[in-house]
Amino acid sequence: MLFNSVQFMFVFLPVVLAGFFVLGWLRQPTPAVLWLGLASLVFYGWDDPYRLLPIILTSIAYNFAVGRMLVRRPSRGLLAIGICGNLLLLGYFKYAGFLTDVFSTATGMAVSRPDVTLPIGISFFSFTQIAFLVDAFRGEAREYKPWHYLLFVTFFPHLVAGPIYHHKEIMPQFDRTETFRFDVSNVSLGLTWFALGLAKKVMLADPIASYATPVFAAAAAGNPVGFVDSWIGVLSFTLQIYYDFSGYSDMAIGLALMIGVRFPLNFNSPYKATSLIDFWRRWHMTLSQFLRDYLYIPLGGNRKGPRRRFINLMVVMLLGGLWHGAAWNFVVWGGLHGLGLAANHAWHKVAEPRGLALPAPAAWVLTFGFVVLAWVAFRADNLPTALALWKSMAGVNGFNPAESVVAGQIAGAMSLLAGLLALALVAPNTQQLFSYPGDVGARLEQPLQWRPRPGWALAVGLLFGAALSFVITQRPTEFLYFKF
Repeated sequence: MLFNSVQFMFVFLPVVLAGFFVLGWLRQPTPAVLWLGLASLVFYGWDDPYRLLPIILTSIAYNFAVGRMLVRRPSRGLLAIGICGNLLLLGYFKYAGFLTDVFSTATGMAVSRPDVTLPIGISFFSFTQIAFLVDAFRGEAREYKPWHYLLFVTFFPHLVAGPIYHHKEIMPQFDRTETFRFDVSNVSLGLTWFALGLAKKVMLADPIASYATPVFAAAAAGNPVGFVDSWIGVLSFTLQIYYDFSGYSDMAIGLALMIGVRFPLNFNSPYKATSLIDFWRRWHMTLSQFLRDYLYIPLGGNRKGPRRRFINLMVVMLLGGLWHGAAWNFVVWGGLHGLGLAANHAWHKVAEPRGLALPAPAAWVLTFGFVVLAWVAFRADNLPTALALWKSMAGVNGFNPAESVVAGQIAGAMSLLAGLLALALVAPNTQQLFSYPGDVGARLEQPLQWRPRPGWALAVGLLFGAALSFVITQRPTEFLYFKF
């Protein structure tokens, strides 16, 4: 089920909220938690329950059992077994085909590729549970109630595209009696977050995708793409994934807020970054924190010298690339960012003691340009397509071929690109508007902050109505991170 679908907004969400708060009003917190967990399973299995539900329920039962044992008697061997179980599940469904292709290429043996369909959200609920097992081993998390653990894993606002959160961040909130009480301020604030996220998805991300998709499709088909077309297509995807992921992150936070639950931030104006290090502090923040806490630091981080730091960065980013997709283009995308981060750290080591620093505009151009070029490998169907587009962006195919992919739409595309980029760079982000807790940078001046007042209500209502008109009249599209 999609957040941006009619059945979610007009059927699923009202029924779930009503049931949760009625049970809370009756002072039945345990049934309310169970209701929310079961509703989340309905949400997850909506399109294919017979295939999806057995997978996630098996994963939940396995990790709950291992987690309980780790709480009672911490053991590195048991922790390794628990983590390996998650990685095997993820490996089979996500990487079996890729590994088969690698084996066939390396050995020359023809091995049939397994016919496995990737379950949505498997990367997110696998990483969430790996974090739980590590936290249980460290004594930082414990869960003895199976229905609470069910909700922890399946809570529908985060289930299929994040954020990757920790047990200690979320479940204590369900121990508070206030969470189960209907609070009009929570619902209004959550609905406002949701409305802004929906508008980003259906009014900004989806329209700009119409310029990205044909360019990448033409390159994948082997057709020559000109300089102008290639840049329009790549910049369009750069802004599509920005508003798509930003929209999902806002909608997830808004849905949780309606129930009185606060999610960790996952998106903080990454295109305002003036270094690649800063970019990864702002983009998919909970994934970055997961990779740092559970991979980079255990590998040694920066504690064993610059050479080891470089190796650790490369390992983390290569695995981060593979987490996003089982294909060589994702490996290249991760590797590019690993090299970029290593260069960024090396520059800091040389420049800071000497008081050297790039002017902010130049630093932004270098950072944004690197991110844009790397997105080519992320979006392309395969590595040859990415290479073809990089050549086109370098002008190898000329300014524009006779048959332009975006013929007659160049002016409109460039205007839309300029407007969306300016919005991303100049406008305050959602958490600044709402003063959401967390490290979000400078606060706004008082007049710009959201308040439950008629002016804000009218503005958000008009925006929500406009977004709903897109939802009602157009076929809903998946969020990009549903694929990972």
